Amino acid sequence: MSSAEPRFKRILLKLSGEALMGNGSYGIDPETLDRVTQEIKQARDIGTEVCVVVGAGNIFRGLKGAASGIDRATADYMGMLATVMNALALQSALERIGVHTRVQSAIPMASVSEPYIRRRAIRHLEKGRVVIFAAGTGNPFFTTDTAAALRAAEMNCNALLKGTQVDGVYNADPKKDPSAVRYETLTYMDVLRQDLKVMDASAISLSRENNIPIVVFSIHSENALVNVLQGKGTCTIVSGE
Repeated sequence: MSSAEPRFKRILLKLSGEALMGNGSYGIDPETLDRVTQEIKQARDIGTEVCVVVGAGNIFRGLKGAASGIDRATADYMGMLATVMNALALQSALERIGVHTRVQSAIPMASVSEPYIRRRAIRHLEKGRVVIFAAGTGNPFFTTDTAAALRAAEMNCNALLKGTQVDGVYNADPKKDPSAVRYETLTYMDVLRQDLKVMDASAISLSRENNIPIVVFSIHSENALVNVLQGKGTCTIVSGE
């Protein structure tokens, strides 16, 4: 692995719950979990401070629960609890490879995590720990994408990196349309005007207001995270005009 200086000193990594499923259809795939945590370790080893927001689509998705008849706010809280499960799995896998990690939950759960306290989280990052933010924003009707943009702003992150199933943002779904074209760069307004499925509109607007670039890349490519941090990886960068 190259020792080139990372282009971002502090990042927030947004992981979807699906990113932890591997080839499965539900839950957490141990091999995928171990590979993702190795990516995070590599990023930290080149000098980048890393915090993480993880979704829960691999366990329970609030919107899907609401569609099945569960009250929307209740379904969203259930999804937040599922993100705590993913966060604890990430913490365990990271600490198994020697990476000191803290989980902070927006819904207080003193037995398994710290409460979310901004100044404490920043101090953890300064000490080289990985901080995993669980339970989204702690409020229903907000996605973990919005939570990621919010925490990135609160932590004074230099960039928000979204690890997805594909290597950037396309004008169509590349898994369904082989002629889909990948964008190298986009502006926040491009994403909003074209309704591109990068992150939800609240997350895009929050990133725009705080001038935090969004870097979309494939979390499934080997060394993808560290390559993007060193300016070598394939990705799409969403930033200002």
